[in-house]
Amino acid sequence: MEGPSSRLSAVPVGALRLAARRDSGGEPETDLGRDMKTHFRVCRFIMETGVKLGMRSVPVATACVLYHRFFERVSVQAYEPYLVAMSCLYLAGKVEEQHIRTRDIINVSHRYFNSGSAPLECDKEFWELRDSVVQCELLILRQLNFHVSFEHPHQYLLHYLLSVKSLVNRHAWSRTPVAETSWALLRDCYHGAMCIRHTPQHIAIATLYLALNSYGVELAVGEKEWWQVLSEDVTKADIDAVISDLLQLYDMEAKCI
Repeated sequence: MEGPSSRLSAVPVGALRLAARRDSGGEPETDLGRDMKTHFRVCRFIMETGVKLGMRSVPVATACVLYHRFFERVSVQAYEPYLVAMSCLYLAGKVEEQHIRTRDIINVSHRYFNSGSAPLECDKEFWELRDSVVQCELLILRQLNFHVSFEHPHQYLLHYLLSVKSLVNRHAWSRTPVAETSWALLRDCYHGAMCIRHTPQHIAIATLYLALNSYGVELAVGEKEWWQVLSEDVTKADIDAVISDLLQLYDMEAKCI
C-alpha cells in the first residue's frame, strides 16, 4: 500500500484541472453509496473515452478491470479517480496490444470535460498532466503487483451465443436481438465491481440468460438446463447473483443522471 507521500493528489493542481468532479448535490448519502456513484461515472468515462479513441471492446474492458482492481486496494478519497482512469486506458492499451498515445488520451479526456474545446497546447500544464498519467500507471502496476492480464467473459459469450443459436428456431433468432442485447448487458457489467466479483463464465451465462428471458426465447428442455450444458459449474443461484448485481447497476445509473 502506498503511503500518504505518494498520493497523486499531491501533483500540481493545474495538471488535474480537467478531472474536476461532475457530481451534483443532493440528499445525504453514505460513503459507500457515494463511492459507488463515483466508480459508475468514472467507468462510463472510461467506456466513452475508449470508444472515441477507437479502442476495441476487450482493451476497454481491461481498463475497467484495472480501475476496479486498483480501487479494491486503495481509497477513492486518496487518489483522483479520473486520472487513474486515464492511466488505466493507457495501460490497457499496452496489455491488449492496442497502444494509445498519452497525448490522445489527454486530449479526448479534456474534450470530455470541456465539450467543444480545442486540444490542449503543449505547455507546462499539458506536460504536468502527461507526467501524472505516467506516474499513475506505475502506481497501478505496483498496487496490482504487475498482475494486469485478465480473462474476460467475451470469448465465453461468443461461444455460448453460437451454441444457443443452433438450438433456436432460425426465424425466431433473426427476429429478436438476443446477441446484441447480450453484448450490451456484458458491457454494462463493467460499470461496477461485479466484473471482478463473478467469474467470466458466470457473467457470460447470466447476460445470455437475461437476454433470452427478456425476449421470451425458449430453448428445448433436456436432462439438463441449457446453461448447465454450457458451463457445468454454474448454478441458478450464480446466475441470479450476477443478474441482481447488474440490476443494481441500472438502479445506480438512474441515480447518476
